[in-house]
Amino acid sequence: MKILYRIYQLCVALPVTLVATILTALTVSIGCAVGNGHFWGYYPGRWWSWIITRIFLLPVTVEGRENLEPGHSYVFVANHQGAFDIFLIYGFLGRNFKWMMKHQLRKIPFVGYACQASHQIFVDKRGPSRIRETYDKARETLKSGMSVMVFPEGARTFTGHMGVFKKGAFMLADELQLPVVPLTINGSFDVMPRMRDWHWVGWHPLKLTIHQPIYPVDKGARNIQAVMHQSYDSVMSSLEPRYQGFVENPDQ
Repeated sequence: MKILYRIYQLCVALPVTLVATILTALTVSIGCAVGNGHFWGYYPGRWWSWIITRIFLLPVTVEGRENLEPGHSYVFVANHQGAFDIFLIYGFLGRNFKWMMKHQLRKIPFVGYACQASHQIFVDKRGPSRIRETYDKARETLKSGMSVMVFPEGARTFTGHMGVFKKGAFMLADELQLPVVPLTINGSFDVMPRMRDWHWVGWHPLKLTIHQPIYPVDKGARNIQAVMHQSYDSVMSSLEPRYQGFVENPDQ
């Protein structure tokens, strides 16, 4: 069965993924240049992600969509298991948002330019002025009524387990007094962990759990720590048992 799946990937899934990625990036770039950046920065990417998960024949389960209120701005935080986290969240969360992503992703052909054109937020830590610019843009995005999506571990796991959460996303939520929504991703590590980038995709079901929003009850350092710890516990609570527990990530 594994051999047949790899033949299918080579002959069908990979060519479709390549074409869909280029067409989506071009659509986003052109659409954002002539029209509504919030629309073109989200919906083509959502359809692209849906197509890719389906073309690789990956079952997807989503729980907890009822926890999100229409028209509300959130700071979404999720564990970072692998490359397919992007497709799972973009394709199936069902909410318009902007990504907070590593600035190195600007260099990806087609995709990097599309992300820049659609005003995704590049996280640049190469000096205080660039860090400040990153948070200023995230703050403006949230104030405009959009949501943002953050991987607070800052890097994909090497083991499937969670590392520590960094506090940047929680500081933003605290400053603007916005709710944080924890998301738990399961299955992405089994589909394509970072040790197998650009290798064969492994068939495995994907699951996205949307937890209840965590609203601020205070403002300042105490609230930041409380929301961060509660978010971490929520994400951890829905992980598959074999990935439960903290494992240090040397890339953090």
